[in-house]
Amino acid sequence: MNITATDIPDIKIIEPTVFGDARGYFFESWNEKAFEEQGICCRWRQDNESKSRFGVLRGLHYQAAPYAQAKLVRVISGAVLDVAVDIRKGSPTFGQHVAIELSGENKRQLFIPRGFAHGFAVLSQEVIFAYKCDNIYMPSHERGIAFDDPALGIDWKVGTDQFILSPKDTKNPLFNEAELFDFENKEYLQ
Repeated sequence: MNITATDIPDIKIIEPTVFGDARGYFFESWNEKAFEEQGICCRWRQDNESKSRFGVLRGLHYQAAPYAQAKLVRVISGAVLDVAVDIRKGSPTFGQHVAIELSGENKRQLFIPRGFAHGFAVLSQEVIFAYKCDNIYMPSHERGIAFDDPALGIDWKVGTDQFILSPKDTKNPLFNEAELFDFENKEYLQ
């Protein structure tokens, strides 16, 4: 397993060792000891899976305290552009984002700690997307940021006329209006 930091060092790309033969393949998507050796220490509390078609954009989502979530995301089949935005006010990378292509073929995973908004755009005909969360989903604490906020400058690799959004994702506030995470105190600001 190879774990590397991105331009935002707290976000990690995980490239598992894949063992393949005539039967198919095998890899470890989570190994507590190996991840802890790389500074990724989480007690996963919820696993989620979604199926989406080309052009679906889910995000940018996060949860407010005390239900903030770290995530370990991956694609089982298909491909997405996965994006994490630093919403930790006071962080040296505040307002910056990481965009990584995850696919069933490359088997990459992305670790996203608490204090980041997350989203993805489907690049393939269809995708099955899976992720672990270190906290439970709580609808009352769900928050979002407009995926198309020009201040963020995210190139989603899908034409804007091809996006398929949920009604709530069409109403998310701009980054400068969103509830942010206090980097120093590790808590959400009002």
